[in-house]
Amino acid sequence: MRKRVSMLTAMILCAWLSLADQPPMQGVIVSEASVSCGNKNKGKKQSTDIVCQQYTVRTNTTEYLIRQEKPAQVEILPPNTAIEFTVDKDKMKFKANGKKYEFLVVGASAIGTKNP
Repeated sequence: MRKRVSMLTAMILCAWLSLADQPPMQGVIVSEASVSCGNKNKGKKQSTDIVCQQYTVRTNTTEYLIRQEKPAQVEILPPNTAIEFTVDKDKMKFKANGKKYEFLVVGASAIGTKNP
């Protein structure tokens, strides 16, 4: 019984460590759009729309929709930018043009393969 428990513990530990140390995936930013991500109130009746940048990142198997976490980040990344990224829960972290970025993942879809 003790051997089974220790074996099970070792398997769970190995699985957890393998998930925690994911290798970065390769992708390409294929599009950029400005989308509304809330309102900012100015007094009792006035409000201003807050605009965030939303990008589509494509890999060989998946297409991700990512959005700025903070609207104050105004740097726009051009389409066809190759990135190396990791996804952790609802955040995508990547490097592009020598800078680090962190975006919220707001959608993901599988890319189907075409049969000839």
